[in-house]
Amino acid sequence: MTKANFLGLTALSVMLALTGCNKAESPDKVAKDVSNATAEAEKKNERAAEKDAKADAAAQNDIANGLDKAATKEANAAADDAITQAQGENKIARAKCEALAGDAQKNCKDEADARLDQVKQRAKALKSDRG
Repeated sequence: MTKANFLGLTALSVMLALTGCNKAESPDKVAKDVSNATAEAEKKNERAAEKDAKADAAAQNDIANGLDKAATKEANAAADDAITQAQGENKIARAKCEALAGDAQKNCKDEADARLDQVKQRAKALKSDRG
């Protein structure tokens, strides 16, 4: 076999192979393949949509948790501020009580301390309500 014959046979076999790869399928097979591809694509789209919905829900949950933590910190700071302010007012009130004598002074200091305790109790309740 000559080199020219060999190349000719090789070219012929390659052309036959290539023409066999591109033959048209029957309409029923094409319809079935399209249906299968469509169903598979729909399943993948559904799974992607479910993952997206879960990710959105998780993100919303994270946002809600972040907002709740921020609100808790703000409430705790407000409670601490109220206690600090009440302590200052208590010192002023107790200093003013020094102008009184005997039971009047004792009652004055007791009232000032009672107001401070009341603010502390409210602040503690606020903090425990917020977690």
